[in-house]
Amino acid sequence: MKKLIDILAALGGLLQPVFLLAVRLYWGWGFFGTGKGKLAHLDKVTGYFQSLNIPMPHLNAIVAGSVETVGGLLLVVGLFSRIVTLPLMFTLAIAYLTAESDALHAFFSDPDKFTGATPFLFLFAMLIIFVFGPGCISLDRIFFKEKE
Repeated sequence: MKKLIDILAALGGLLQPVFLLAVRLYWGWGFFGTGKGKLAHLDKVTGYFQSLNIPMPHLNAIVAGSVETVGGLLLVVGLFSRIVTLPLMFTLAIAYLTAESDALHAFFSDPDKFTGATPFLFLFAMLIIFVFGPGCISLDRIFFKEKE
């Protein structure tokens, strides 16, 4: 049994950089796309933010779109990865508090509603990068010698 556990641990260690790269690429590109969309349609996003009673909706639409666009690109290349997860997670927390407040309030009573909300997988991916780092296939590793 110990030999099997050792083999699986070694296999997991080999797959970790590829997995972290895949998470960064997929979700980073997703953030880039949503951020770019917000910036391209500021009037619509401002109106939507206004309907959610977000203060200073136009400014917050610009900030959210910029954080998602720049943060997404930084994730794709793996630069400042752990740092950039913080403003992205903050943006997702605001999304839960405003656009997905029903899902947030259902955290304990209906967890499927919470995990089925749009921000959940983005937030989960950011937690993975924050906790485990960007992996060795990243600019962080090259420039900052960040260890896993």
